[in-house]
Amino acid sequence: MHNNIILYISLILIILFLVMLAQRIKVSYPIVLVLGGLALSFIPGTPTVEIDPELIFLIFLPPLLFEAAWQTSWKEFWKWRRVIGSFAFGIVIFTSCVIAFVSNALIPGFTLALGFLLGGIISPPDAVAATSILKDVKVSKRLITIVEGESLLNDASSLIVFRFAVTAVISGTFVLSQAVTSFFMVILMGFAIGMGVALIFYAIHRWLPTTPSIDTILTFVAPYTMYIAAEEFHYSGVIAVVTGGLFLSERSHSILSHLSRIQGFNVWATVGFVLNGLVFMLIGLELPVIVNQLGDISLLTAIGYGLIISLVVIVTRIASTLGASVFTVFVSKFIKTADSRPGWRAPLVFGWTGMRGVVSLAAALSIPLVIHGGQPFPQRNLILFITFVVILVTLVFQGLTLPLVIKWLKVEELDYEVPSQEQDILIRRKLAEASLAVINENLLRKYLKMSCCKV
Repeated sequence: MHNNIILYISLILIILFLVMLAQRIKVSYPIVLVLGGLALSFIPGTPTVEIDPELIFLIFLPPLLFEAAWQTSWKEFWKWRRVIGSFAFGIVIFTSCVIAFVSNALIPGFTLALGFLLGGIISPPDAVAATSILKDVKVSKRLITIVEGESLLNDASSLIVFRFAVTAVISGTFVLSQAVTSFFMVILMGFAIGMGVALIFYAIHRWLPTTPSIDTILTFVAPYTMYIAAEEFHYSGVIAVVTGGLFLSERSHSILSHLSRIQGFNVWATVGFVLNGLVFMLIGLELPVIVNQLGDISLLTAIGYGLIISLVVIVTRIASTLGASVFTVFVSKFIKTADSRPGWRAPLVFGWTGMRGVVSLAAALSIPLVIHGGQPFPQRNLILFITFVVILVTLVFQGLTLPLVIKWLKVEELDYEVPSQEQDILIRRKLAEASLAVINENLLRKYLKMSCCKV
């Protein structure tokens, strides 16, 4: 225990220096952290670090999802709900299908069930990597909203596909009708549980005498409560956390004081930074463990499979975004859409933001070691290695080239933004109006009190 504490303190210090290095060389910090962890893993004497998937899913995932939901504008999320929903669910499932058939045809002994398992693992892009890069470049606000909104939901759909694929591999059977019914049930019940828990915390914040410190602690307890409650009944903990987070975030101004909001924002920003730094560093440190588990499969062969699957993942996402743009133009003739002519530049940039991250690695690591009869889980080590290669290729290659792609395509800001000077004037005007309202209310109370005294 003592050694583990020293190890993680050392990692945090290394993360801080690497983030400062990333700022100096103007490269997104997730890329530098993964490469830094990778380089650190080759240094003799470096302790072997094995990621516990339960640690990622239970300790890291709920607060990271909750923070992302809290920072998301519900108004913007609802405006682009069709695009977000189609990519978070439809495109994730489509990508899983493409990967399933390609891997089945490419890799000897790879069944369709194993293909869907691999697809469920590597289909969801990572939010932190994409948004951290997009924040450093001039890009459309709508693109950032859609990327963040997609990332809130795609983990849920990919993990559901992953669960069904694991069951199919272990049992050897797959019933489509049952899978579809279970899919919607898992999502709907996750939504219901998230809303139920959120309403309880809403009542606590709204009607009990809390303080800024109590409010901040409650915001940390909430995502774990939502996640554990949903997972306990085998429903989607991800959907529960996202639903509850969006509900409480939209009502934060009515249930939290300004001191609670300021304190909570600062604490969450720091905690989120540390958690994200740790998970990206751990991805790089995990390479020696993954390579040692390859067994009889040659390293070059495994790398070849990983590079081909990475190419399939990138091409499938770009084709999906461009196809979605064409479909939007067509469907806008019949229904009202947020943008009837999205063009091809913004969808192409959106397609290039498909960097994979820690959820994919944690899902791969959570594959059971054995199936019924004590037999080892088929192709587990190869799936784990391919997952790592896909994460490394998409995160480093696409992450480093994303600013260049945005600059090359010259994506214009299509949504009107109020200039900063006008925003300052509007804020000052609203503050003045609120102050006058408070002064008038206090004067009215004082006048009424004086009138009552005279009577």
